[in-house]
Amino acid sequence: MQKPDSLIFDMDGTLWDAVDTYTESWNLVFKKLNIDRTIAREQVLERIGWEGSKVIQAVLPEFDEERRKEIYNDVNNFRRQLLPQNGGRLYDGVFEGIRQLATKYQLFILSNCGRGIIRIFIDWADIDDYITDEIAYGVNNMPKAYNLKLLSDTHQLKAPVYIGDTSGDSEQSRLAGVPFVFVSYGFGKTDDYDLKFDDFHSLTAYFMDL
Repeated sequence: MQKPDSLIFDMDGTLWDAVDTYTESWNLVFKKLNIDRTIAREQVLERIGWEGSKVIQAVLPEFDEERRKEIYNDVNNFRRQLLPQNGGRLYDGVFEGIRQLATKYQLFILSNCGRGIIRIFIDWADIDDYITDEIAYGVNNMPKAYNLKLLSDTHQLKAPVYIGDTSGDSEQSRLAGVPFVFVSYGFGKTDDYDLKFDDFHSLTAYFMDL
């Protein structure tokens, strides 16, 4: 792997854990729409990192595609209301690490979340000064491989790497032809990576020493 000029981060399971807030957003929508069910944290966790179309198919199998999208829009609207107050848990070392890494690399965030969620995270974590750009699945409903290429082309990146926590992140990195860095403390597992770190401090130290 050549020395990178930019680091592109996944969000959920890589920079923070906001699954409790995501779970609450689903359950508030079920209550609002009189859908007789409750979803547990573990069920939401299983689907973290999935594209929205796959999430709604798994969670709402009894509804047609149009109704699923309407319900998911409601869920994301609740998330946009809840996240600024409730937030999540920033992983140990992330704030300081991002601050350091930004002195050496362009930093980006790319996630399969709804439109506007990454911006809320950036403001909540107080890292706006360090992030060059971000893009979410909800902006164009395109997979990560497409959006990795889009970020690279938009910002003329020569040697980006993608940093994530799931096998899906690894697969999409490979499709985009971008080296993949796996963080093992997140939500998923994979054996297909170029580098692996067990905590954000180690990741920061490695890239700062390059």
